[in-house]
Amino acid sequence: MPGRARHKRLDALRAIARQEWLLAVSAATCVVFAFAGGYIDSRLGEPFWFALGFGTLFLVIGASALAVVRHADHLAAALGEPYGTLILTVSVTTIEVLSISAVMLHGENNPALVRDTLFAIVMIILGGMVGLSLLAGGYRHREQHYNLQGANAYLSVIIPLALLTLSLPNFTMTTPGPTLSRAQQVFLGVVALGLYCVFLLIQTGRHRGFFTADDGAEVHDARHDPGSPLRHALFLGLYILPVVFLAEQLAHPIDYLIETMHLPAALGGVIIALVVATPEAISAVRAAVANHLQRSINVFLGSVLSSIGLSVPIMLAVSYATAHPVQLGLNPANSFLLMVTLAVCVVSFASGRTNVLQGAVHVVLFAAFVMLIFQG
Repeated sequence: MPGRARHKRLDALRAIARQEWLLAVSAATCVVFAFAGGYIDSRLGEPFWFALGFGTLFLVIGASALAVVRHADHLAAALGEPYGTLILTVSVTTIEVLSISAVMLHGENNPALVRDTLFAIVMIILGGMVGLSLLAGGYRHREQHYNLQGANAYLSVIIPLALLTLSLPNFTMTTPGPTLSRAQQVFLGVVALGLYCVFLLIQTGRHRGFFTADDGAEVHDARHDPGSPLRHALFLGLYILPVVFLAEQLAHPIDYLIETMHLPAALGGVIIALVVATPEAISAVRAAVANHLQRSINVFLGSVLSSIGLSVPIMLAVSYATAHPVQLGLNPANSFLLMVTLAVCVVSFASGRTNVLQGAVHVVLFAAFVMLIFQG
């Protein structure tokens, strides 16, 4: 009996090792860049070393983020909605905050990095992710239904927070440029965090039904094993850890790419946003194709809300603690695009039904965002 128990434990460990081999790859990548990162950075001018360094870091960070989503989905199956998507969005927001902090503290100060990354995340999610989800779901199922009260609850918090964060700094008179005074930053951070906490109380408490399907059914994916939530929570945290170090290393090839090719500085924030948002985009589109649009809405609207409600106060605190000033206000073209996108979201999620037309409109808004990066 003791021998059988030992064999079972060994088999279980081998199974975990086969499933979580990526964690070893992430750890090995951290070790390589810890010892050889300086050598790789010194040779970024050579196409081979640039492609090797940038490609390796981007792929490993992206794969680690996908692993975070995988374990968050397992926890979602165990805990049900809305807790599942809440874990997912908070986990990805953690990656976002750590990545922005690492890149912001690297090298020369980039005061617009927080703004560029946050705006890119908003547009990638509310433009590209929403558009692809509604297009894919509408193409396959014609019309899809969701809980209107939940979507309205998300938007009622997202709209004021997005405009207070990314548009208001352009109109304040206390400080020059698209910035806020210290008192205004404190107000913004407290309001963002406070509204997010109130929203969480609504989402997980008395109005939890707003964030489930209209019939009250929970979404469960048969591919997910709801067992061992503690193991999934542990690996979720372990996959997040390498991202902190690797994101700082990614700042070197990003800076080199922007400086040598004279690309827009906002591209750095877009690259970070792509790493952060892609795993959630995959999860949202999959859910829409499976006709679980409510889960898609919980993922993409929850991602935007957590990015603003959590990232903004944390990044303002990091800015104050490290004496790295931040610029939050968008230029007029991007500010206009943000307002149009938020208005279209209100229209798209005003009836409880969606179709391919709404998806196409959101994709066009995302295309306009990409155009403005290079032709702003």
